[in-house]
Amino acid sequence: MRGQLTLADTQSEELIKCLESQIDALEAAMAEMIAADTSLQELDTVLQAVKGVDPQTSRQLLAALPELGKVSRGQITALAGLAPYNRDSGKWRGRRFISGGRSCVRRVLYMAALAASRHNPELRGFYKRLKEAGKPSKVALVATARKLLIHLNAILARHFKKPLLTLAFNTVTPRGGCRA
Repeated sequence: MRGQLTLADTQSEELIKCLESQIDALEAAMAEMIAADTSLQELDTVLQAVKGVDPQTSRQLLAALPELGKVSRGQITALAGLAPYNRDSGKWRGRRFISGGRSCVRRVLYMAALAASRHNPELRGFYKRLKEAGKPSKVALVATARKLLIHLNAILARHFKKPLLTLAFNTVTPRGGCRA
């Protein structure tokens, strides 16, 4: 039966086509939701301005990491599961590892770091320095993903900042509580 499609093969192909159409429908719905909300559209544009961040990465970050731009760099890396933890005990120093966090965010950032390590000049240099220092490829990519996340967090933190409220002198009360 070489060269002939079996029933299982045709059913597999039909299932793949069905899943692909469902994925296309979901991506269209996400794009529609972002287009309907101006604040999400603005954040999406800001995120995609960074080389290595594509529409899928941007959408995943907006959906699964709403804290982006609102918390510190240590907190955001821990939320994404990219914070390095040590295994030390006394004088013994173990290897560093990442754990916890949101795995869907970590996966999408890993792929974004892979693209950014080739196309983003700053992250390409960072990745090359780590490789030249003898780091394994996956360790260098995880470090690049962490750096990319910290960069995106800083960009959105600047984006969220509002101008400082300036008070007129006549609205400020002295210590005694009396207005002059």
